[in-house]
Amino acid sequence: MTVEEIKKQAERITTKLKDTKPTDRRDKGDFAGAWTEAAQFVNDFSSEKSTFSNLIKTTDPLNHNPDWVISNTVSAVDALVRYIENGLNRKISPERQAQIDVVSDFLEQAEQLLKDKKIHPAAPAVIIGAALEEFLRNWAEDLNLIADTSKSTIDTYSKLLKQEDLLTKQDMKDITSWAGIRNDAAHGNWEEVNDIKRIKIMLEGVNHFMRKYSPDNY
Repeated sequence: MTVEEIKKQAERITTKLKDTKPTDRRDKGDFAGAWTEAAQFVNDFSSEKSTFSNLIKTTDPLNHNPDWVISNTVSAVDALVRYIENGLNRKISPERQAQIDVVSDFLEQAEQLLKDKKIHPAAPAVIIGAALEEFLRNWAEDLNLIADTSKSTIDTYSKLLKQEDLLTKQDMKDITSWAGIRNDAAHGNWEEVNDIKRIKIMLEGVNHFMRKYSPDNY
């Protein structure tokens, strides 16, 4: 997503939050939903541990004053957009960026294969799994967590990153599930990978995971 696209989404999200401000006649459900979208936006384009996300976490749309919730949330979103707009979120080397670009290309290839009805879902599943493994490997190597990757696997890389408190328990569950699908596809367990919807969900999940933990996100 380009900076301009991020700015447009931020504007849409903050406008929605303001428009759903609860009154005596309006339920807080829509307001809480709009706030949740804003919180997810901040997490996606920074990280759950960033200063921007920490600011969001101090806000409770169901119990705090709506005006304060709006002010606090909009401030976090606007600050994040300015941070990205000024290029302050880019802290990676050209080599690391090239690695990420390659992984992104893998996922684009998988997406194209999923659109081809003549291709068995196992093929894109293997590619998505390979992209995930490469992303985790590059991440672990960039942090000097592992030297010899000749015998390492998705499980190896994810456990190393978890030990550094860089992945959540839910991340580990997701990674285990994705790795299982990849292994079924690679070993010819066709009955386990013939549901194209399941592979599409896998692709969406890995895409979200990579965006969430991109080195550009702080």
